[in-house]
Amino acid sequence: RLLMQLTQYELDGHAEFLEGESAFRLNSCPFAEIEGIPLGLYELPRRSGEAHLYRLGHPLAIQVLEKAKSRVLPPSEVFFDYAGYGSKVSALEPYIGQRGELLLNLFTVESLDQAEDYLIFTAADAAGDVLDVDTARRLLSLPASSVSPLPASPTNEKLQANVEQRKTDIQRSISERNAKFFEIEAEKLDGWADDLKVALEREIKDMDRQIKEAKRAATLALSLEEKLVGQKQIKALESLRNGKRRALFDAQDEIDRRREQLIADIEGKLVQKVTSESLFVIQWRLV
Repeated sequence: RLLMQLTQYELDGHAEFLEGESAFRLNSCPFAEIEGIPLGLYELPRRSGEAHLYRLGHPLAIQVLEKAKSRVLPPSEVFFDYAGYGSKVSALEPYIGQRGELLLNLFTVESLDQAEDYLIFTAADAAGDVLDVDTARRLLSLPASSVSPLPASPTNEKLQANVEQRKTDIQRSISERNAKFFEIEAEKLDGWADDLKVALEREIKDMDRQIKEAKRAATLALSLEEKLVGQKQIKALESLRNGKRRALFDAQDEIDRRREQLIADIEGKLVQKVTSESLFVIQWRLV
């Protein structure tokens, strides 16, 4: 629904939208330099064989989105038409006839080799009281009856403080989530280390038992030949046991190395790189 609404706005004069259907007929293409955008009928979802399937990944949709995202939006006054929405929005009813300000910021946080985008909606009424996030979002879902430019950006200290608090909350939430990720990785490492050490210790204990039995057998042997064979067996078993003990020490060193590497990897990616972009600032009126 949102994609079709945006497309209808961006393709104004280039496409005919079919009323009551998620479909439009592209009569001319404003992105002629882009391949893979044929003229004709587009549907979302596709219901007829002759229509093109319209979706977020379609070249036309990609261009529509890029055009909208790159547009510079100057400070403006927007009249939102509550009655034109066509259904009841209880959260907005107390604000009918009122005015205020609304900011929309794009906040990006990069950490642990991934970037996350957050849209921060912040609105206040004329008295300066901040609206909750859901109410601000619902306000933007209403049709706008008119838009006029403002000479300068509205400013509201409470709104700016709210934006900064939201940014702080987002960063804290990401830090807490990353801490859980680190804990999970550390537990995996500890589990692997325990399994490795238990297996080696079990093998060493089994070797000790075999050596003890071999010594008993050598003691009970009657002939010199049997005693020599017994001593050779004991020596071979002791050599194997010593190898297992060295493997246990090597395993402990490998565990320590991996733990240090995990800490270094996480520490290097832990620093959050943040960017904030103001998408638009408006003075709103709800009529």
